[in-house]
Amino acid sequence: MKEKTDVRQGTLALMVLKTLEVLGPLHGYGIARRIEQISGDLLAVNQGTLYPVLLKLEQEGAIASEWGASENNRKARFYRLKSAGRKQLQAEARHWEQTTEIVGRFFTVKAEDLL
Repeated sequence: MKEKTDVRQGTLALMVLKTLEVLGPLHGYGIARRIEQISGDLLAVNQGTLYPVLLKLEQEGAIASEWGASENNRKARFYRLKSAGRKQLQAEARHWEQTTEIVGRFFTVKAEDLL
């Protein structure tokens, strides 16, 4: 069985935005489970970390929420991506791709490349 790791700091908001873009409106528990599922169950999403990120994204205007009924007919807050969230997702994705490219260089560099 694979050991789950916590989501790295600074990446959860990006994962939330992308999850909502791909799957549409979801409640918090659904977002957490989908992130874990998409990761191949390699990530563990802590509810105590997720909800502050959702609140922050909502306050920034990236997502909106409304109350509705979950699959088991319980009251739940559903989150959806707004146009500002789509723009934020695009910007953060570009930044993430640039960062991973830069870090990747450190794994391929050889001493003779620097002479």
